[in-house]
Amino acid sequence: MNEQQQEATFHGLGIAPKVLDILDRMKFTTPTPIQLKAIPIAVEGKDVMGVAQTGTGKTLAFAIPMVQRLAAGKGIGLILVPTRELAYQVEETIRKVAPAFGIQSVVLIGGAPMEEQIRGLRRNPRVIVATPGRLIDHVTERHTLKLDGVSVLVLDEADRMFDMGFAPQIEQILRFVPKDRQTMLFSATMPREIMALTSRHMKLPIHIEVARSGTVATNVTQELYIINREQKNLLLQKLLASCRGSVLVFSRTKHGARKITMDLKKININAAEIHSDRSLGQRKAALEGFKVGRYRVLVATDIAARGIDVKNIELVVNYDLPDDADNYVHRIGRTARAGTQGRAISFATPDQFEEVRSIQKLVQIDIPVATHPEVPSQEFWLKPPSVHAPSGGRKSSGTRSFSGRSFGGGGRFRRR
Repeated sequence: MNEQQQEATFHGLGIAPKVLDILDRMKFTTPTPIQLKAIPIAVEGKDVMGVAQTGTGKTLAFAIPMVQRLAAGKGIGLILVPTRELAYQVEETIRKVAPAFGIQSVVLIGGAPMEEQIRGLRRNPRVIVATPGRLIDHVTERHTLKLDGVSVLVLDEADRMFDMGFAPQIEQILRFVPKDRQTMLFSATMPREIMALTSRHMKLPIHIEVARSGTVATNVTQELYIINREQKNLLLQKLLASCRGSVLVFSRTKHGARKITMDLKKININAAEIHSDRSLGQRKAALEGFKVGRYRVLVATDIAARGIDVKNIELVVNYDLPDDADNYVHRIGRTARAGTQGRAISFATPDQFEEVRSIQKLVQIDIPVATHPEVPSQEFWLKPPSVHAPSGGRKSSGTRSFSGRSFGGGGRFRRR
């Protein structure tokens, strides 16, 4: 952190005194880089396109300007998010700021009781936090909401919404909101599709990039284990035995998440699961239990990669590599939040060289390859083997990194 950032405060950013008092009570004294750069521009009503690592305070960077602008004029604020968990997380931040101006908010998400949401809309909230599908349901099917009063629009984690196939719904929603509005877009990565969207639907947006798209926090220690699929469960158990704090485990599928959770419970580890087969109530209970320490391990699919805001997660484990390299950034961004230290470990099978290379190309670092003395390690195959994969492997200790086509420290890829 440079000297200018050390001296920075929330004063002088155009924040109303009421909100400054709230920030003081919340013990927020120093703005994060994205807050420092985005808030002064956004409170002036300009369109903003912000890129920053996960866990760097993007929510507050758009929540404060939105609430202040709504308090100074008419209209409503609309915040689109990709997942239910993130919707609740964002609305929680809104509720910390909005009451100072008598502004109410509502969450519109799939899986929640429709009647409860309709009652919330009847109270005429000024801020709406919604997932695209449920919002369209209210607007086009039930006619319980009109968007012609939207004066401030936020697309939060826009890249994730595109990854999840929400692009058609977003385009549809943008046809319902007035063109004369302020639009803010925040995300940790900025793929080509989103750049195209901004050119069509934003007015000369000011691009704020406090970290290169795809950058992960510098205080996350990253490691990679190359093992056979059958060894993953054993390695996870060994890693859990070597750390004391809370652990977030990512599975590629909901079936996998369920099995991992069951296996951990069999060895008396308090674990919970979050995925699309769990009801909204079950997902909320799992997340809350993880926050308060009732569950030491939370097993999740990528549906939760952006919606988990839990302090002091010691370790993130990618039990399965993500389908999309961008999701790697968001997964490991659940640790080392708000300047704390964190650790991220990924399991890769010998045939996943290309997936690992894609991740390293995005984050632009060589992830050190680690080994465990009690779990057989493997090497990558440059091409799939023509016969059964070899079992076992050499045992060693320490770490080594790989870049391009060879390992450092004398290791090498196994050609097949």
